[in-house]
Amino acid sequence: MNKLRLAVVGAGQFGRNHCRVVHESERAELTAVVDIDPARASEAAALHGAEALSDTSGLRGQVDAAIVAVPTSAHEEVATALMEAGIDVLVEKPITPDLDSAARLIEAAGRHGRILQVGHLERFNPAVLELERRATLPLFFEIHRMNVFSPRSLDVDVVLDLMIHDVDIVLALTRAEPQEIRAAGISILSGKVDIANVRLQFPNGCVANLTASRISTERVRKLRLFQPQQYLSLDYGRQDLAIFSVGEVAQAFQPVVRPIGFEQAPVTKAEPLKLQLESFLDCVETRNPPKCSGPSARQTLGAAMAILDKIKEHSEVVSRTLAAGWKP
Repeated sequence: MNKLRLAVVGAGQFGRNHCRVVHESERAELTAVVDIDPARASEAAALHGAEALSDTSGLRGQVDAAIVAVPTSAHEEVATALMEAGIDVLVEKPITPDLDSAARLIEAAGRHGRILQVGHLERFNPAVLELERRATLPLFFEIHRMNVFSPRSLDVDVVLDLMIHDVDIVLALTRAEPQEIRAAGISILSGKVDIANVRLQFPNGCVANLTASRISTERVRKLRLFQPQQYLSLDYGRQDLAIFSVGEVAQAFQPVVRPIGFEQAPVTKAEPLKLQLESFLDCVETRNPPKCSGPSARQTLGAAMAILDKIKEHSEVVSRTLAAGWKP
């Protein structure tokens, strides 16, 4: 079987991870590494026996697909150029910095008949895949995603950097868009929002509380889901899913007994980045739509942008309160 020829565009921290995963794949060959910094491209390419390039123009006819791991602001330009050259694309999340550019990117994929997958990586976490199989009628989410501070991805707010993973999962599980959004956030170590708390309410009454921070003293990634007669607790990092179930046993002339059952869901641990690549390669070969498609990623981005709007509204209220005469 001929291996698919892949390029990684962007040789930063996450781009280098993509290079490693492609190199380790039995189905793909890392043909080229592209970066505007020639030294960085050469360093990453040399590790995996690939060609180093400073722009994407030399990829036409040389690769079947590409992974775009450049700053979000360049996603549309880079991914569109690749698709115009007949190359399928997996672009990192968020799909683009705004909804209009996301729409143009989706249109370009359709016009050129290209696969456009978006890197919402947690959707390929084995514990999340099991959660998707177990979810019935989600009624309440409590989600925490905390990171220690890193200079990576400071071109976007924590909502687009971290929280968007969980927003994407909540939208996928509820199969709906939020009806009401309440949000607050503050900037501490960067010029963008570094910590945010959000409450999403859906038309069926489901509520999701999400907290994300990139200035925490520890790394935390946990999701708790409540649905009829069940509580599911997921740890993204450990890739485990605990399920607590409540049953009903009616006894004659006795109060209803509600036994509580516990199950540690069977989860085969694996690296989500590798599972994401395998899914992308499947789409390239079969031409089937990806699990994380352009339209679904745009929907997630729309919710994230609405959250940022609500954070801005809240910040303006706080500013007016301070201007009214608050004193230490």
